[in-house]
Amino acid sequence: MGADWHEHYEEGRKAFEDRAYASALSHLEKVAGLKDNFADVHNMLGVIYFNDNRLEDAIKSFHKAIKINPQYTEALLNLSVVYNETGELANAQAVYAQAKATSGGVRTTYLDPVVRAKLANMHVELADVYKDLGLYDDAVREYKKALGMRPEFADIRTSLGVVYRDTRDFSKAIREMEEAARINPDYANAKIQLGLTYYMMGEKERAKAEWLKVLRTNPNDRLAKMYMSLLKRDAADGSS
Repeated sequence: MGADWHEHYEEGRKAFEDRAYASALSHLEKVAGLKDNFADVHNMLGVIYFNDNRLEDAIKSFHKAIKINPQYTEALLNLSVVYNETGELANAQAVYAQAKATSGGVRTTYLDPVVRAKLANMHVELADVYKDLGLYDDAVREYKKALGMRPEFADIRTSLGVVYRDTRDFSKAIREMEEAARINPDYANAKIQLGLTYYMMGEKERAKAEWLKVLRTNPNDRLAKMYMSLLKRDAADGSS
């Protein structure tokens, strides 16, 4: 009795979307053995292999997906992430450029959260380099791309706010840091950087309020204590 690849495909896709990867792998490998011309099957297999740290298998699967459909943006992005993970940075950049060039061809229907996080981190790493070089417009662009992948990452939003502050765009800096603090109230650095922004604007009471929020949760936070001592020094010096 022959296997029904349609049933394996539907079960595999559903398991994949539910992130039940062990079950998805069993079904999708059966589909690939029976029907080797489905790009989305190879893409899903690549994601599963990636999550199992089977990086060479992931690369092979994504290549198969792209060979079947050279305009498969999602598979290209996934392949770029795996190349970045294996240290093949030139390949990662080349594939990423190809993905950007083809992004109008095929809509991505699913991008694994782990893959999104990896792509976000790639943009953050590049943004950090631009920031260190003083190329603030480029840094902003890359941080925004990272947030496009993972808008809930408070640390990325805070870093974007710091760049805005470095360029004296205080209103945008405050907006990003306040949003970061709202997204993750436990992320102390958002409040610390928000306080520092207020301090640089001369609004020392508002700065103090932010740093006190951190110290109420963690009385030993070194940065918050350091900045509070800055306020004490200003008071001793008679600074306004």
